[in-house]
Parts: sequence; structure tokens; C-alpha cells
Amino acid sequence: MRSRNPVFSRRGFSRDNGYAGFNAAPQAGGPAVATQANPYAQGTQGNPYAQPAGNPYAQNPYAQQDQQFGAPPQAPPAAGRMTMDDVVIRTGSTLGLLVVTAALAWALLPVDDANIGRSYGIGIGAALIGMVLALVQSFKRKASPALILSYAAFEGVFLGVVSSVVDNRIADGAAMQAVIGTMAVFAGVLIAYKAGWIRVNRRFYGFVMAAALGFVFLMMVNMLFAVFGGGDGLGFRSGALGVVFGIIGIILGACFLALDFKQVEDGLAYGAPREEAWLAAFGLTLTLVWIYLEFLRLIAILNSND
Repeated sequence: MRSRNPVFSRRGFSRDNGYAGFNAAPQAGGPAVATQANPYAQGTQGNPYAQPAGNPYAQNPYAQQDQQFGAPPQAPPAAGRMTMDDVVIRTGSTLGLLVVTAALAWALLPVDDANIGRSYGIGIGAALIGMVLALVQSFKRKASPALILSYAAFEGVFLGVVSSVVDNRIADGAAMQAVIGTMAVFAGVLIAYKAGWIRVNRRFYGFVMAAALGFVFLMMVNMLFAVFGGGDGLGFRSGALGVVFGIIGIILGACFLALDFKQVEDGLAYGAPREEAWLAAFGLTLTLVWIYLEFLRLIAILNSND
């Protein structure tokens, strides 16, 4: 099953084996399960990291054994392998570009009565271009830094416009509140993940995917009713229901952060190539944008009901 995050389909999610090889769990009390067919291994002759055959986790490049059966193996040191520094630098570059273009859009695209139509049109156009770039990257076999950075630039324009609209016309200070909320969710999920309070396994992945598909489907139906029927559609994005769905959206974003952290952890453990760090940055950026927009929408709903 493909996730909402397009990067998941290219970063450790096998179409046949599900998420991280959880389709065939080891037996309790048995030995730690090894992995097979790591595409980043440097051969099997004399390689202490070569894995035996007959592994149900085969074909998953970043398969990671369940923590209760042993710690994940470490990748052999080799040039060209992804490191945590690579992930941090590329994620910082992607998010930094997004913030810069958002700030420029906020400053250069006014949202007063005379200019809001033009500015909002530019923002929507940038969002559509960003969506296309994200989809193109998701179907590529390798990460394209140019595509990822271009996505960040156009997405930043959209975020700058929509944030300015909400902040200046609906709720003063909404953008900063949404930023703080997003940072709090990121820090909270990271701490919970590192402490082992969040356990990313097959059941967790299946639950998140099912919930996300249902959420997106309901939002699409609501949007269609709003477009063709007028008003707020089915009311999923306004009033009390809007608040409930806004909170659900933030929780889903937090769950996707946990999946992002799992993929980074697996890539580091299994010696993913350095360019995979761009995909990690891409996935984290997509998830953080999702959480920020849900916070911004929730704040707008709460203030419009005052």
C-alpha cells in the first residue's frame, strides 16, 4: 500500500513486502531475524554483513529487525553512505529555502482588498506547481535535489500567501502560533520516538495508512460539495467538526513524523547511499508542511467562531 507521503514509496516501503518487512514477524523466543538482499552491501564473500537466505524480509532495502529481538545491525563504514549529518544538512537546506520563499511571498504579495485576488491566485498556482513537482519526484527512482528544492521554493510561496491571509484577515499572530505548534509536535514526536514510547511496526503503519486514506477521502468529498454546492460543503472544515478534523489532521501528521524517523533510522543502519538523505529531507518537509497547514486551519476555525 502506498502512503500519503510520496517519498514512502521510494524509501524502504516495498510494494510486495509492506512496511519494513513486517509481513512476516519472527517467532517469540527465537533468534534475531537477519536481513537479505541489502542493495547497499558490498558483496558477500568475506563480508561480515552478508545475510543468509530464506529471510521473509527479503527485497526490503532497509529492513530492520524488531527491537525486542535485538538491536539493528550497523552498516559497514564506507564512502558514499548516508549519515545523520547528511540528513540534517539537506533537511535544513530544504526547509530553509521554503522559509525564505514564504517570507518573500508574505512581503511582496499583499493581501489587502485591492490585491488579495492576485496574491491568492499566485499562491494557488505555486501550490499546484509544488504538487506536480512532488509527484514527479515520488515516481523517480533516485532523488533529484533540483526537484526537491524547487518543490520547497514553490510550496514556500503558497505558505507565505495563505499564512499572510490568515494572519492579517482572520487571526492576528496565527502564523507564529502555527510555527510554534509544528515545532512542538516535531520535538514531542522525536523525544517519544527516541525514548521508545512510539513503536513503529506493521500494525502502526497499517493503522496510520488506513486513517490517512479515510481522512483524505473525506476531505476530498467535502471539497467537492463545497465547490459544487457552495458554502462549507459537509462542514468538515468549519465549526465544531472542523476543530475535530483539524486535531485529527495534526495527530496524523505526528504519526507520519514517526514513520519518517523510522526510515531515517533504517537508512543509517543499513548503509543507504548518500543521495537518500535528500529523500529523507523531502519526506520530513512534506510532513512538516502538512502539520503546519493543519495548525493554521485549526487556528483560523477557532478564531472565526469567536
